[in-house]
Amino acid sequence: MPADKAFYFKRRALLWLLVFSVASSLAAQDRVIKDDVGNTFSLKSPPRRIISLAPNITEILFALGLGRQVVGVTRYCDYPPEALHKEKIGGMLDPDIERIQALDPDLIIGFRGNPLGPLKRLQDLHARLFILDIGMELASVFPLISKIGRVTFKETEAQILIQSLKRKSDFVESALQGITARPRVFLNIHGLGLSTCGRDSYFNDLLAKAKAVNIAATVPQNWLEYNREQLLKDNPEVIIVLTKSTSDFQKAIEWLASQSGFSGIQAMRSGRIYFLDENPASRFGPRLFDSLIDLARLLHPEQFPKTKWGEDSYK
Repeated sequence: MPADKAFYFKRRALLWLLVFSVASSLAAQDRVIKDDVGNTFSLKSPPRRIISLAPNITEILFALGLGRQVVGVTRYCDYPPEALHKEKIGGMLDPDIERIQALDPDLIIGFRGNPLGPLKRLQDLHARLFILDIGMELASVFPLISKIGRVTFKETEAQILIQSLKRKSDFVESALQGITARPRVFLNIHGLGLSTCGRDSYFNDLLAKAKAVNIAATVPQNWLEYNREQLLKDNPEVIIVLTKSTSDFQKAIEWLASQSGFSGIQAMRSGRIYFLDENPASRFGPRLFDSLIDLARLLHPEQFPKTKWGEDSYK
């Protein structure tokens, strides 16, 4: 072989060796990410066995295409329907540590609503536990999805999902752009008396983005039992009932009508009592933006004409 040709092949081999070495070095580098309580994670490869400790986390994992990797969920994780067929690891407040260990996860995603005791026990067992927070605004859903996308190596899918949710939010904002009259609203959880959302709840932001005024917005709490006399004094124009079914909604209407003095409330007199599906609305995840559209349409139906195909313009 001529000397110049031998030199060419030798140089090419060295170049490929260098490329391979650099690629191997990059592959070996850890992906470093912090959860919402400051724990640092170093990741070399995507998780293969994931356990979710909350329904909203389960929904996000499935939305990112990670359904096959999810091996365990809580008993409350009922969406998407495929989640019902996953192994149950107990509830959000009482996760079964032994069951979690038996499923041999390489990633557990929890949230601050999970009790500290079980979370600490999982950490003491050296489980790879990633803890996330729930924000007070709808926009906090975006970094939540982004962090789950990063820790599961699904950044592209996470950004696609985030952009689709932003389109829904923009759709509502555009539809309500000219609204100046904001109805005063009392949001009530059926079956819990006069339980409602205060200033620190993301439902307060949900109502604000739907161009409504939460009558309990001045109370610096997440959830609270509203004072009966205060409700009569506030005299809301609209009552939103957060419940699981239309049959439960009817029961809620009957209960409200049976309460002394409530027949004089403006919302009761005008019949402006509306049903909002508790399942998607109570999950701090992707379907919350569908609830935003539903709520905005209930409060301002004249702003949401259908297209000739019967579909919303954001789809």
